[in-house]
Amino acid sequence: MNTNYSENNYITLVGKVTGEKKFSHEIYGEKFYIFNLAIPRLSGNNDIIPITVSERIIKEDTLQDEKRLLVKGQFRSYNSYENEKNRLILTVFAKDIIEVEEKEDDENEIVKKDIITNEVVLVGYICKKPIYRQTPFGREISDILLAVNRAYNKSDYIPCIAWGRNARFCQNLEVGSQVKIIGRVQSRTYEKKYEDGTIENRIAYEVSIGSLEVIEEKETENQVEEENQEAV
Repeated sequence: MNTNYSENNYITLVGKVTGEKKFSHEIYGEKFYIFNLAIPRLSGNNDIIPITVSERIIKEDTLQDEKRLLVKGQFRSYNSYENEKNRLILTVFAKDIIEVEEKEDDENEIVKKDIITNEVVLVGYICKKPIYRQTPFGREISDILLAVNRAYNKSDYIPCIAWGRNARFCQNLEVGSQVKIIGRVQSRTYEKKYEDGTIENRIAYEVSIGSLEVIEEKETENQVEEENQEAV
């Protein structure tokens, strides 16, 4: 597999800044910030997606509340240890941010464009047996955890969700299968219940799968050698 990260994992989002940016971390004198991007759905609701960005690719007023942006980058994950528990944190790591002008008389077209440009493409490996289930209304769902290779022998672990016939198909995928997924990033709220009875409201992020393709294994080295010998 080609492990060029830009080819294995890339995302395009168009939405509006919501809330204020927050300082995230600093590496070798380069500061990084986190802000939320609100991306409308056809239902009228918004997905609120966290974006991590370097101070070096934005201007001072780029992240103002309600400003409309085009964000290109990758969907990344990292582990956060809180209260002696490991938690998977997901964020979009921005490689490029462009301010997009908005026309008041073209609102409907803007919404359509936002929906189309909420797109993520991932090439990775199934690292956990997919969980197939049906809702009380009979809707079929499969939960998938995808490992996407990154440079320097690192990987991002991206939760994905398949629907309908894709869900039925995914339930039979073996751990280690390589797949290409095209979908959209979505956010959802849920309640985390603890043993002491307390409840914490959380936000989960995942890729809603639009299309899925299994990448077949390449020919073995022996097969390639045999073909080369025949060609000679």
